[in-house]
Amino acid sequence: MNKREEEKLRRQEEKLEKEKARIQAMSVYEEEYASCAYICGIDEVGRGPLAGPVVAGAVILPKDHTILYLNDSKKLSEKKREMLYEEIMEHAVATGIGMVSPARIDEINILQATYEAMRMAISQLKVKPDVLLNDAVTIPGVDIPQVPIIKGDAKSVSIAAASIIAKVTRDLLMKEYDQVIPGYDFASNKGYGTKAHLAGLKELGPSPIHRMTFISNHRKTGTRYERIAGEYLKSKGYEILEYNYRSRTGEIDIIARDGEYLVFCEVKYRSGTGSGDPAEAVDERKQRKISRCALHYLTAKGRTDAACRFDVVSIAGTKVRLYQNAFDYIGG
Repeated sequence: MNKREEEKLRRQEEKLEKEKARIQAMSVYEEEYASCAYICGIDEVGRGPLAGPVVAGAVILPKDHTILYLNDSKKLSEKKREMLYEEIMEHAVATGIGMVSPARIDEINILQATYEAMRMAISQLKVKPDVLLNDAVTIPGVDIPQVPIIKGDAKSVSIAAASIIAKVTRDLLMKEYDQVIPGYDFASNKGYGTKAHLAGLKELGPSPIHRMTFISNHRKTGTRYERIAGEYLKSKGYEILEYNYRSRTGEIDIIARDGEYLVFCEVKYRSGTGSGDPAEAVDERKQRKISRCALHYLTAKGRTDAACRFDVVSIAGTKVRLYQNAFDYIGG
């Protein structure tokens, strides 16, 4: 083995040891409840979309087999999620999936539908868990001890595994819906209110898998929270220039001035505080869209030399938080 090969092997071994340490750090709850024979992670996906079901996953991981690279499903690439899905399904002691339809969501509301999906997922397990590690919530109507963990999908390997099987299941379903209900771009947006999705709604009207309560509230709710964010920014000394700037590349919720800076501000909101900070939804893909739209605005206004900044206002329940300079411009 030459020096180059030795160095490559050394780096691979260091990377592997680092990953093992990360997984160990994500296993503190599993270690705390190690006396339990069956520790089950519970998580859901699909609370926010305008269309499609809410899906919950339940996973009991084996104690004699470590699955590396488990993480919050939102932090993993689609390819990585699918690879981990296969490994989880192969090695898990038990898995369960619960799914609640859009019509049922409209009937009982999204929170109750989420609980219902979680109870379904638990009922699908071939063994009864001794303890449930839940992402943030306590599920009513369950006679098993529960441990709600805020941001649990990033702190517990069991919850992370549950988030992965739930997301892969739901994403594949939305791709199938896109084949039979074209025009809304479900394969790409998974039911979330993207520009293409909203354009499809405007042209075609709602489909059988749309959540009617979400559609009627979407625009009204978005506008209300953007105005709340605008008033908050004013209290911080910002001058509001525009709300809801739209271009062919996307939309910016608020454009404002803060001293020397022209600020492009994204507003993210959530009715409650139990599912993490809404600002976490401003991922790299969203940042790129905002960056493109900001460039369109600057070009249209002849202000490409302006000092700019990207801020995020997070609204969770009654709590408002401002992230100044939340991310840098992303080109491409």
